[in-house]
Amino acid sequence: HAAFEVPPPPRVTEATARCASATMAPRSALVVLLAAGLGGAAHAVEMRSHLNPVRKVVNMLQAMQKKVEAEGEKEKELYDQFMCWCKTGS
Repeated sequence: HAAFEVPPPPRVTEATARCASATMAPRSALVVLLAAGLGGAAHAVEMRSHLNPVRKVVNMLQAMQKKVEAEGEKEKELYDQFMCWCKTGS
C-alpha cells in the first residue's frame, strides 16, 4: 500500500487574492441590500438555497397541496354552477 500524502496548501498569490475578493463582492452586495431594507426577497432566496434537500421536497409538496386544493375549490364552484344551469335551464 502506498502512503497517502496530503498535498501542501495552495499559495496565496495576487491572482488568488483578487479571486477571493471577487467572490466576496456578491456577499457584500447582499449585506448592502439587507441594510437598505430591500433584502427581504434576497434573504428568502439565500435562506432557500441553504435548506437541506428533504426540506426542499417538503416545501414543494406543501406548495403543490395548496395549489391542488385551490384548483379543487374552483372546480367545485364551476361544477355547482353547471349543475344549477342543468336544473334550471338558464
